Amino acid sequence: MSTPSASRRTKDSRRSGEFPPAPEPLAVPVFDSHTHLDLTVQEAGVPGDGAGDPVEALIAAAAKSGVDRLVQVGVDVTSSVWGADLAERHGSVLAAVALHPNEAPRLDDLDEALRVIEAQAARPRVRGIGETGLDTFRTGEDGRAAQEQSFRAHIAIAKRYSKALIIHDRQAHADVLRVLDEEGAPDRVVLHCFSGDAEFAAECVRRGYFLSFAGTVTFASAVNLREAAAITPPAQMMVETDAPYLTPTPYRGRPNASYLVPLTMRALATASGTDLDTLCATISANGDAVFGSWA
Repeated sequence: MSTPSASRRTKDSRRSGEFPPAPEPLAVPVFDSHTHLDLTVQEAGVPGDGAGDPVEALIAAAAKSGVDRLVQVGVDVTSSVWGADLAERHGSVLAAVALHPNEAPRLDDLDEALRVIEAQAARPRVRGIGETGLDTFRTGEDGRAAQEQSFRAHIAIAKRYSKALIIHDRQAHADVLRVLDEEGAPDRVVLHCFSGDAEFAAECVRRGYFLSFAGTVTFASAVNLREAAAITPPAQMMVETDAPYLTPTPYRGRPNASYLVPLTMRALATASGTDLDTLCATISANGDAVFGSWA
């Protein structure tokens, strides 16, 4: 099990309490495009009685809710290697590997860490490079050069290995698009935990990117996200947890896990004016188009 990054540990207080009850399962399965199984176990534990392997318990709970596939996302070298190993052992899991943008400025040897990430990118069940990107919320001016250097390197890795690029974008919309335009985006780009408004969504849609919506779309204050979802074609939409973070309402602040995706899916169906089962089927197909088959 990997060790959570310092930037993640600061959020522990937001995940106090028990896991929420399981929602009504989805009739048509979907996948969770972005989860951190290792961090979920470390920071929140596991739903239920805690018996057995905790990662297997999280995957099983997701399957019971109609979430049949997961993308395990790395945030540093250790979690990336762990996720790649897990994906090789588990048929319902694919992996993404990267250095989180807030980790890059902290590294003593960024180039060496990037070499490890590139080595993991060559593994067959690693299907994404991420989460990488830009974050001006948690990284100040002194760390932004290293952050952008890391982002550009991850873009190059994604293109060399024909993997999807999974982007963390926090308060950096214009700069994310600038770097992608300058470097030339990979064929498949996913905006993880989409956080922009309808205008930014339109720019991403125009470029052919996929917008992945998390539990934040259910928050009462997140009118901008629902407006963004309303103008996002279902064929460019994904759903995620970012577990153990961003738990959907009415359980905001409690631990998140993939089995709670149905809450976000129902909010997305309402926001986009799409039949729930139809949207689930489309998003499921998007997973295969972006990441390939889990089989």
